[in-house]
Amino acid sequence: QVELVQSGGGLVQPGGSLRLSCDASGITFTGIRFTRFIMNWYRQAPGSRRELIAGITGLGISTKYADSVKDRFTISRDNAKNTVYLQMNSLKPEDTAVYYCQAIQRPGTNAEYWGQGTQVTVSS
Repeated sequence: QVELVQSGGGLVQPGGSLRLSCDASGITFTGIRFTRFIMNWYRQAPGSRRELIAGITGLGISTKYADSVKDRFTISRDNAKNTVYLQMNSLKPEDTAVYYCQAIQRPGTNAEYWGQGTQVTVSS
């Protein structure tokens, strides 16, 4: 079972910043290079559906953001470390959620793997 290991998160005041990390080294056990995976960040607030908020292609050339986080969040990846990051700035209370990273092999098998989730709470 491939597991992505997340770190970061916690409690921050409105207007503050946090950085989430997602170590996808476990993917190497599939025999497929990390660069073959699109990496995404999702979040899920209580009572809400899981929402895709950011994505980055295998070589990091292209990124995409949900309107709710555009211009505040930045997704990046370090392929040498098999790691993806989510830098979150100007945080708002409505950003409070559990955040998940996802690896999906595309194009290819569409095999997907998930992180364990990490809580981000924005509150004064």
